[in-house]
Amino acid sequence: MVAIDSVQPPRMPYWHVWTDEAGATHQSHCELSAFRLESMGGKAAAQWNDRLLTAASSVLFSVLPVGWVGDWHENPKPQWIVPLAGVWFVETTDGTRVEMGPGEISFGGDQRARPDKNGCVGHRSGTVGDVPAVLMVVQLEDDRFIGARPGAFS
Repeated sequence: MVAIDSVQPPRMPYWHVWTDEAGATHQSHCELSAFRLESMGGKAAAQWNDRLLTAASSVLFSVLPVGWVGDWHENPKPQWIVPLAGVWFVETTDGTRVEMGPGEISFGGDQRARPDKNGCVGHRSGTVGDVPAVLMVVQLEDDRFIGARPGAFS
């Protein structure tokens, strides 16, 4: 949950999946912090907006069935993932497992991952619990975001 203040810009947490120089994947807890108080136009009151980036993108909605697991893989493109319902997990090759529910945010930037000693590459993800996970995914088409590191969006 993001605390809203009319004077101090908010900070919005997200998980950033990324690849180090050796090809191992990790998750870092980061924050979006470039919020500016502005109107969206017309007579709309000012609100806090972080105009993160301008790039070609695709938006898709996914419903992951109960028990679904996407075994070890890289994110197909740099992408923002926001669970809308249910719970979803992401596990990286460093052993970190993060579970995210509605409104939490993850950025998938592990496109340069390499297999570890067990042949695992990138991350695995799946549903948690007895309800499907509903996700909104914004895939970035611009290659400059491939392999983006934590802090790239601060």
